[in-house]
Amino acid sequence: METFITFPEEGGPFPTIFFFMDAPGKREELHDMARRIATTGYYVMLPNLYYRTKDHFELDFETRNNWDEMFKLMSSIGNRMIVRDASAMIEAAASDPNAESQRVGCVGYCMSGPFALSVAAAYPERVKAAASIYGVRLVVDESDSPHLGFNQTNGELYIACAEFDDYVPPEMVTKVSEELKSSSANGRVELYPGVHHGFAFPDRGDIFNKEAAERHWERVHALFDRNLK
Repeated sequence: METFITFPEEGGPFPTIFFFMDAPGKREELHDMARRIATTGYYVMLPNLYYRTKDHFELDFETRNNWDEMFKLMSSIGNRMIVRDASAMIEAAASDPNAESQRVGCVGYCMSGPFALSVAAAYPERVKAAASIYGVRLVVDESDSPHLGFNQTNGELYIACAEFDDYVPPEMVTKVSEELKSSSANGRVELYPGVHHGFAFPDRGDIFNKEAAERHWERVHALFDRNLK
């Protein structure tokens, strides 16, 4: 599982952050986002989640000529697979003197929002905080639906949703809010008004919203700092 790892040059070991990629693949845009987290004092791991079938994949945003391939790759992985991958990531972090593997945070975007929440539920003694940013399929009628793990989660959860999101309709935002409130988990759902799915990615052209993106960074940094430092 090829993984991009970044951390500060001095002052370690650092709490570990699992940065789970979105569907368009592990690319330089995500590397830069991982670096932004790392510079504030974290050991960040960004794996290629498609490693089972593809050494490297990046969606061509201009032509979208590999759009169908992206959906095929996306449908080939799921929550349980990523929970198993997280076990290998924990082992790798534990073997690196620069990482503190007993204190873990997770963040996922779009496809990987549910992955971050599922990993938090699967490793409650290690994962102290998890963030889902416009994550999809957070409440579904399946045995591994992320909301079913809320009561097993010890870490603080943050779920950010866009007001306009074809992948996460308003009724799902309402449902995940209700499920989180009725659970024993410590967390909140925040709706970002006036923005669309993908608002945090600078390379998304008209979808990118700088104000909302900076707000999400503020929330994510505060979440990790409260729980991991």
